[in-house]
Amino acid sequence: MRLVDGKYQVQGLDLVSICEEFGTPLYVYNADKIISQIQRLKQAFQGTNMKLKYACKALTNLNILKLIKQQGVELDVVSIEEAQLGILAGYKPEEILFTPNGVAFDEIKLAVELGLTVNIDNISILEQFGHHYGNSVPCCIRINPHIVAGGNSKIQVGHIDSKFGISVHQLPHIRRVVEANKIKVIGLHMHSGSDILESEVFLRAAEVLFNATEGFEDLEFVDLGSGFKVAYREGDITTNIEELGQEMAVAFNNFCKRYGKDLELWFEPGKFLVSESGVLLTKANVIKHTPSAVFVGVDSGLNHLVRPMMYDSYHEIVNLSNPEGTKRIYNVVGYICETDTFGCDRKINEVREGDILAMKNAGAYGYSMSSNYNSRLRPPEVLIYNHEAKLIRERETLDDLVRHQVDIFSTPKTKKEKGKKEVEKVS
Repeated sequence: MRLVDGKYQVQGLDLVSICEEFGTPLYVYNADKIISQIQRLKQAFQGTNMKLKYACKALTNLNILKLIKQQGVELDVVSIEEAQLGILAGYKPEEILFTPNGVAFDEIKLAVELGLTVNIDNISILEQFGHHYGNSVPCCIRINPHIVAGGNSKIQVGHIDSKFGISVHQLPHIRRVVEANKIKVIGLHMHSGSDILESEVFLRAAEVLFNATEGFEDLEFVDLGSGFKVAYREGDITTNIEELGQEMAVAFNNFCKRYGKDLELWFEPGKFLVSESGVLLTKANVIKHTPSAVFVGVDSGLNHLVRPMMYDSYHEIVNLSNPEGTKRIYNVVGYICETDTFGCDRKINEVREGDILAMKNAGAYGYSMSSNYNSRLRPPEVLIYNHEAKLIRERETLDDLVRHQVDIFSTPKTKKEKGKKEVEKVS
């Protein structure tokens, strides 16, 4: 999003004009930014045999999946439904890594039937997998490295009390289960958290995983998850991908020599690929003055973007309609009957009722975490691709809210009443 001749634009298209065409609230994604993030990762890790798997829980619109697939990026999914969406988008089952958490073994069996690579993160499921498949179906195992990393406690998933992965201290138990059931393990996986800044954290976690490979002779890859930090505000510190790529290449290539075979190094970026591509565009409904603050109430809320309320995440807020206006201090809040605050004490160009505000870094975990709370409708999604604004999801309607509801009070209670209703319809 760039300010050009007094207008905020993406690929030369005026965002306010896009709102006039599609209405607000509205999610808009920039395809060029997604592609450039993919290319940056590929360039940074060119010294290794690296493979990217998009963590699609960040944003699962079929058009986004197809765009990412065009760039040669495979898929990481956490549910059967995400896998099915990936297949609908054109991914082959063998291009999809299935990394669920706490699911029933029936879902694991569905994944095997689909042809996915299953990533197992607890010993109970590993034992069931071995009893059911033996060495006929290969799998991956997720290790918990016991490393605290990430920008918020809710996105730190590699610490000792995390529900994710099998403790690195349980490796002897894992090996016994694998040996007893002759399970073919082709990959080891770990993910310590999101918004990680230091290369040293990645390298330390990688060394834990490299050491864990002892005794697993059939490995084809090791998967370091992701967690690369993007910029949320001007001057924000981010993960130095280029530095990490250089240091990781040395560490990984040395590991492969010790292991005795060249493996693939996998990463699973989600937020890194799509976060900065997306903006949530909203309209200022009302300017409300109180003794202590000035509130801007917009036509959106935590039902569309819950991250600020759930993770205390920061999303820069820009007034697209008045980019040269005097800067004033506002609290930007939503229209949900909860405290859904997008930003407190934000210095924004003067906001007038009817102005269009943009919430940046909304491409990841925005629409994908949205809901119908307060019976509000989800917004449409637009992808700017090759300098054209393409509608990739329609705005919801009341019909969408009631589509799967069953009205028991207007349904005939007996066959006789039902038959009478049918006769009345024909008449």
